[in-house]
Amino acid sequence: MARGKLRIYLGAAPGVGKTYAMLSEAHRRVERGTDCVVAFVEHHHRPRTEVMLHGLEQVPRKELEYRGTAFTEMDVDAVLARRPQVALVDELPHTNIPGSRNTKRWQDVEELLAAGIDVISTVNIQHLESLCDVVESITGIRQQETVPDEVVRRADQIELVDMSPPALRRRMAHGNIYKPDKVDAALSNYFRPGNLTALRELALLWVADRVDEYLTEYRSEHRVSRIWGSRERIVVGLTGGPEGRTLIRRAVRLAEKGAGGEVLAVYIARSDGLTNASPKELAIQRTLVEDLGGTFHHVIGDDVPTGLLDFARGVNATQIVLGVSRRKTWQYVFGPGVGATVARDSGPDLDVHLITHDEAGKGRGLPVVRSRRLGRSRVIWGWLVGVTGPALLTLLLTSATPEVGLANDMLLFLAMTVAAALLGGLYPALASAVVGSLLLNWFFTPPVHTLTIADPENIVAIAIFVGVAVSVASVVDLAARRTHQAARLRAESEILSFLAGSVLRGETSLEELLERVRETFAMESVALLERESDVAPWTCAGSVGPRPRVERPEDADVDMPVGDRMALALSGRVLPAEDRRVLAAFAAQAAVVLDRQRLQSQADQSRTLAEGNRIRTALLAAVSHDLRTPLAAIKAAVSSLRSDDVAWSEEDRAELLEGIEQGSDRLDHLVGNLLDMSRLQTGTVTPLIREIDLDEVVPMALGGVPEDSVELEIPETLPMVAVDPGLLERSVANLVENAVKYSPSGERVLVSASAMADRVEVRVVDRGPGVPDEAKDRIFEPFQRYGDAPRGTGVGLGLAVARGFAEAMGGTLDAEDTPGGGLTMVLTVPAAPDALPVCPDLPVTATSQSAPTRPDGPYGAGRTSGEEASPANPWSIP
Repeated sequence: MARGKLRIYLGAAPGVGKTYAMLSEAHRRVERGTDCVVAFVEHHHRPRTEVMLHGLEQVPRKELEYRGTAFTEMDVDAVLARRPQVALVDELPHTNIPGSRNTKRWQDVEELLAAGIDVISTVNIQHLESLCDVVESITGIRQQETVPDEVVRRADQIELVDMSPPALRRRMAHGNIYKPDKVDAALSNYFRPGNLTALRELALLWVADRVDEYLTEYRSEHRVSRIWGSRERIVVGLTGGPEGRTLIRRAVRLAEKGAGGEVLAVYIARSDGLTNASPKELAIQRTLVEDLGGTFHHVIGDDVPTGLLDFARGVNATQIVLGVSRRKTWQYVFGPGVGATVARDSGPDLDVHLITHDEAGKGRGLPVVRSRRLGRSRVIWGWLVGVTGPALLTLLLTSATPEVGLANDMLLFLAMTVAAALLGGLYPALASAVVGSLLLNWFFTPPVHTLTIADPENIVAIAIFVGVAVSVASVVDLAARRTHQAARLRAESEILSFLAGSVLRGETSLEELLERVRETFAMESVALLERESDVAPWTCAGSVGPRPRVERPEDADVDMPVGDRMALALSGRVLPAEDRRVLAAFAAQAAVVLDRQRLQSQADQSRTLAEGNRIRTALLAAVSHDLRTPLAAIKAAVSSLRSDDVAWSEEDRAELLEGIEQGSDRLDHLVGNLLDMSRLQTGTVTPLIREIDLDEVVPMALGGVPEDSVELEIPETLPMVAVDPGLLERSVANLVENAVKYSPSGERVLVSASAMADRVEVRVVDRGPGVPDEAKDRIFEPFQRYGDAPRGTGVGLGLAVARGFAEAMGGTLDAEDTPGGGLTMVLTVPAAPDALPVCPDLPVTATSQSAPTRPDGPYGAGRTSGEEASPANPWSIP
């Protein structure tokens, strides 16, 4: 059975018209006679989308019950039984209700495709799994429902449904996407022009990359070798010399002249490791090209021009940028050079740019041939076998064994030559061939015991023996050297890969890196030395190993300079020149790690000093004003009561005493927040975690607010939480007091709770003026009061203390916009380990024909089933 085909309509944001386009395609197919059914389409109460469902057959949905509420999902079995040619399945990343056939809707679609049914579906760019972090950084909202990129990439056809941000916002303002009460919050949050423009660019780039993959597959399948200039790709050939930076910048300028240009810098390294490129310079050029938006590639190839052209044609490049050769005039006798060879062999479809630079014609060193390094013991054994082996073999053949014939004698001596080559390399093998040929002539070639040869055939046989022995010895020696070089290059590649990974992760400390150097080169000690100027004494920035630290690089067995004022000093043995290439990479990385550590230390010190100064300044302001205000009121009331000049009535005395009590309470609250913040700043908060029901703690936190100012919704079905009751109560109390303070008169603050996997959320919702996105994190800083809050209403520590206590218990506290206006504080705490809900995470949106009110749970409280949530709520982006 042939697999069905998948077609996906991809959009940059909700409301661009993906579902409408899918239904339009379905109508066109039905008019052509195609058997097309609606397996699952959610119109979200959008009139135009709902009209498009008319005239299309809809497969009945499957009804599921969860926590006493009925929901509907796509009935996979019913679609398979109906077996249409094409099935419409909306919202591919959707998470199914527990009890469904599969966890995710894209898994349902996979079953339909496996059954040979074509599927048309929809996806928004923000739901692709690889882009979640990027979308969160743009919009500030984390997508809870995602689909693996591979599922979308496997689609046979992907069609982008595009709409400009102004047009989409007009659709939103006209009420074509969300209900009127959600429009304002959506336009001011998720649907801001900047967000929509960035999401649109993500969608366009993702689709462009997919088109590029299609083009590459087509060229490969049809064996298209010519370059198709569908997109400007510029390959920069690097040699590791200083001119590479000039070439990269010039290539970037060329790419900027055309839309969508791409720069790929490539360094071709010979497979035998014969290169004099500077690892430090290559690292600088890699950083430069990546900072300018390009990519860096390291390619192995014995022939540099061929490797460069193969790489360029492999990536469908349109231009190659090379530097004018650094060779002097006389060096051209060795060949035309890389630039001239690439220009000659590039063909008409690949342009080659030769860029002049300051290093042109100044000469360059030739690669130095690497020695065999077979080891001293192996060389000695090779000479012993090559010189004494033939003598011992001659003694054996002449005395202990019968005559075996000249041909067999030659084969035995040839075996001895091969053994000498395997042990000691070429020269012991040549010595073995010479000694063996002389012994063959003296003892085994008639007339014996003379160096003359009577039979001309024996002369030819001995000559062939010498030639074969030398040839075999050369081949064996070459193979041994290549094996050693391959093993060495593999070790070097692993070391350089470690260095590259440590640069990207920023995990390696200086001591760990120096220890790695010591282990890699089997040294006794390693030290990183530096000095402030050329005449200043050397100081040790870090060292490892048991030997005493060296005072100067010259005192070490090996020194590797890093710039003019830093050097890596190794003690233990002298390293061969071929090891200095890897050592240079280690030295450059050591300098980077040292600079990073110092910058991090300076940043931490600066941050600590700045935070301390800010807190001290704010505390001084609080003590000078906010604390003096209630003290002044208390002092005035007490002085009035103690005055003998005025006869106070009972009502006046009661009023003055009430003022004293209120001032004392306010003063107690301010001092308590100051003490709590002091404990948080000094790290002395030690939570006593225990399991407790949320409804035992939250009601106790409402004692400091007026009655009937808070509406409490704490379901009895919530799991127990693992918290410090005192810290949780204080956090909730501060949140509720803050919400009541900013709520309009007559509006009640809603305190609700719900469970999400292994977490429990407490949401404090107000209908006040709200807080813009750029200020949401700032309101949690100490001594911060948003907006025009009057002095005397607090020192701005309530939210900072609440977040500090929440994090001390292993929870989080964040601010969100309330749909329709206002601010929602979301306090998340861990559920007790033995009280976790048995059901998995539920989807953000589900569908119910009866549209009942959702239970408290992963969906949030009080939202109607089937209703598409506002983008102001990060848990409800469709």
